[in-house]
Amino acid sequence: MSSTSAVEPGTRLAERFRLEDRVSESDGATLWKAIDEILARPVAVHTFAPDFPRVHEVVTAARAASRLTDPRLTQVFDAAEDDKSAYVVSEWVTGETLTDLLANGPLEPERAAGLVAEAAEALAHAHAANLYHLCLRPSHLMWTNGNTVKVLGVAVDAAMWGLTTDQPALDDAEGLGRLLYAGLTGHWPGDEEEGGLPAAPMSDGHFCTPRQVTAGVPGYLDTITVRACLPESRRGQGALASPSEVADSLADVARPMPIPISYPSTPAVASASHTEGLDIAHRQKTSPSPPLPPLQMPHRQSNSGGSTLNRVLMTLVVLLVIAAVGVGAWTIGRSLGSPTTPQTASAAPTSTESATVNAQVVKPKNAKGFDPLGDGDEKSDIAKLAIDGKPGTLWKTETYTSADLGRLKDGVGLLLDLGKSMQISDVVATLSDAPGATVELKVGDSPELDSLKTVATEKNAAGKTTLAPDEATNGQYVLIWFTRVPTDAGTFHGTIYEVVVHSPGSA
Repeated sequence: MSSTSAVEPGTRLAERFRLEDRVSESDGATLWKAIDEILARPVAVHTFAPDFPRVHEVVTAARAASRLTDPRLTQVFDAAEDDKSAYVVSEWVTGETLTDLLANGPLEPERAAGLVAEAAEALAHAHAANLYHLCLRPSHLMWTNGNTVKVLGVAVDAAMWGLTTDQPALDDAEGLGRLLYAGLTGHWPGDEEEGGLPAAPMSDGHFCTPRQVTAGVPGYLDTITVRACLPESRRGQGALASPSEVADSLADVARPMPIPISYPSTPAVASASHTEGLDIAHRQKTSPSPPLPPLQMPHRQSNSGGSTLNRVLMTLVVLLVIAAVGVGAWTIGRSLGSPTTPQTASAAPTSTESATVNAQVVKPKNAKGFDPLGDGDEKSDIAKLAIDGKPGTLWKTETYTSADLGRLKDGVGLLLDLGKSMQISDVVATLSDAPGATVELKVGDSPELDSLKTVATEKNAAGKTTLAPDEATNGQYVLIWFTRVPTDAGTFHGTIYEVVVHSPGSA
């Protein structure tokens, strides 16, 4: 079989995909980095030598994979075959593979578990559509530059290498277990090295468990790994026989977080502490403390009288320092002990500070993906992940071909139902790190777009974004509305990790 590609850099496929750099080539299949000239974005393209034996199977698998909607799976854009050529076009994913992440040794156990939990959920989605991976390796699991997990090669890679099985669910569960083993130990539970990872150590003819290899691996993660991929060590424990079972076993692990996020249980406490800190600083500046005399180096004296005077002076300085410290400590203690003590006019908080101190967190009754200008729904099945209090979970829009939502509609968003009409002081939405989003805060008493009033707008929003109305705003429904979405690995979508709604509390 010839491994020479029939195409060269500069070749254009389907009059839009221009091949640029040959990334890899093996057994007649060549991976290219290419440019989609219509959408001006990088894409990955596989081309095949004329004598490649499984072209039809690969193209068929790619077309099936293109219908998968989980954003954690590689998106397939195009696949075609004819007498002259065949190709598969998919998204170009940038980031670090699990192999890269393990270059300096094992991951923190919770991070390894979080990465694999995301992969397991994504593969469970694929299995529900009767599509499988069958060749999971560390190079197939990526932490992208957009701070998301990607599983590469579902269905397509197995077809490319001619892999088949009569137990796909069990095989992919074992593959996930091996990825977890690698993340926890930095070793690969196979007979040979994989992607630069050393083979796992053996004991009594079978692989050591993660806890036997690496200190500090929690017992429950050791058990999950054993149940997924180490049958000799199960000792009566049932196997995890599908990606969905692996996902369920890891459902409670913390997910890998894109940015450090910390939400207080009650913002009133956190805000009050902030105000108290400012008040303490102010009082320390204005509290009357005994002035310290300038310290001078005593002149060298040849008689004992001079030495006695020096000791007296030094003792006086020490006593004055102790007195000053005592007054400062009394001031701080008094401020901490009486946070509600009326303040002087010079230390009075601004109206913004007062509102923040009294703000209360409102727990939405429900959340839904809001797409009134499209098909009516925008991934409502995962909308509650944005109000579950877990900053590692997320709601994401559909994928679009451009920042302006593919010019298909003017906006799309996440609609929260607060249960009753109330005043809104601000809404804090944690978006992806990728810049470029334009978001509006809309509030009203009816879940209809025309009834919701825009009360705040943030352009080029990213990360933790506070949307605060300029004037008093009331409503039962709160809408975070994207009119532009940022890019992520060549595609475009809006992401919300968590939403916190604040309402003014009683004074």
